Amino acid sequence: MGLLRLWSAVLLLAVAAWAEPPKAPPVPEAAKANAHFDAKVATDAWLATMSGTQKANSDAYFEGGYRLLLVEFLYTAAVMLLLLETKFSARIRDWTERVVRATFLQWWLYWLAFSVAGYVLSFPLTVYEGYFREHNYGLSNLSFGGWFGEEMTGLAVGIVLGGFALTAFVAVVRRLPNTWHLWGSLVGIAFLCFGIVIGPVFIAPLFNKYKPLENQTIKASILSLARANGIPATDVYEVDASKQSKRVSANVSGFLGTERITLNDNLLARCSPECVLSVMGHEMGHYVLHHINNTVIFFTVVIVVMFWVLRRGLEKAVSQWGERWGLRGVSDVAALPVAVLILATLGFLFTPIGNSFTRTQEYEADLYGLNAARQPDGEAEADVLLGEYRKMDPGPLEEIIFFDHPSGRTRIYAAMRWKAENLCLFDAKLPCTNRPKTTP
Repeated sequence: MGLLRLWSAVLLLAVAAWAEPPKAPPVPEAAKANAHFDAKVATDAWLATMSGTQKANSDAYFEGGYRLLLVEFLYTAAVMLLLLETKFSARIRDWTERVVRATFLQWWLYWLAFSVAGYVLSFPLTVYEGYFREHNYGLSNLSFGGWFGEEMTGLAVGIVLGGFALTAFVAVVRRLPNTWHLWGSLVGIAFLCFGIVIGPVFIAPLFNKYKPLENQTIKASILSLARANGIPATDVYEVDASKQSKRVSANVSGFLGTERITLNDNLLARCSPECVLSVMGHEMGHYVLHHINNTVIFFTVVIVVMFWVLRRGLEKAVSQWGERWGLRGVSDVAALPVAVLILATLGFLFTPIGNSFTRTQEYEADLYGLNAARQPDGEAEADVLLGEYRKMDPGPLEEIIFFDHPSGRTRIYAAMRWKAENLCLFDAKLPCTNRPKTTP
């Protein structure tokens, strides 16, 4: 994310880089098409292109994220309990009631004070995780001022949109005390869809500059690939992600008419055209396989279950400790820290399930992209670059629990396995296992 400003120097570098597209890196000898091609050996060869130092740095960064999952959960729990035990949450509620008379404005003002207080109390962890840690591993290009400016923009967006959400939720709880968990689920689903719709059009541009892809050669290749796969795309967007980091990425975002395919300028500057096409094939896979729709359906079920648990937990906690915390009941806006604590616990426990759902979709998109773009070496090139901040070779259980994308080894092996079945595409003298045999 970034501020509403454009670093012209970055864009000039990106344009200059694409004036002469980067050449594909040399394919490792053991990964070249040959009569004795072995997918596993080819995978090991691609993994060996990372130095020991690069691999150690990547592993340390990614594994540190495992500990941060627990630290973030415990820190959030501590902050919420502090707001409750000191009756600070109840005091905010009382203050809003003195300041304004309209009930919905009281709720919104409470959310404003709650958000600011929560951010201030969480700032030590936020600044470590988002700024110092990223710089320590060489993954951030932002100055402290730039990083903090983005944080303030994000906080402002959260205050505005969160105010709408909190007002809607509290109104549902008060008006429908017996079935609020069901109606609250519908409100949650509505806000989920709303966020997906407005995200690429209104929120993302607050942090980065989006524009149609300027390089006409690669744009023509991407649109051709889209047409070949039945995607009615008329444009491809690029984003100045280099203002934040050197990470390569692309994404498909939006819903109900706001869908768009976007690739960042790091991908353009650092990857070969074969790599870019491979990444675009992957993103088109998300579109063709209806992954955004599937995500909405999946999280609809998740939200319904979580709201059912939330109601049970909230009622029990307020009944047992509400007087001690200065709460007036489940419908009291000051009970928000209790709700956050319950949802944070559910979210922490849900991590392996959510990761597995997303990882499965990403693997499906990988396979689709390989068949669409037919660039297995481009896929391996992208995976090696992603290995700058993602552990490449985890254990099976480690991948299931902590990875929301397939590991580098898994993805490269899938690419080399595809290559093994299509060797004739890379050397006309070699056979293609999946080519139909013709009878004379």
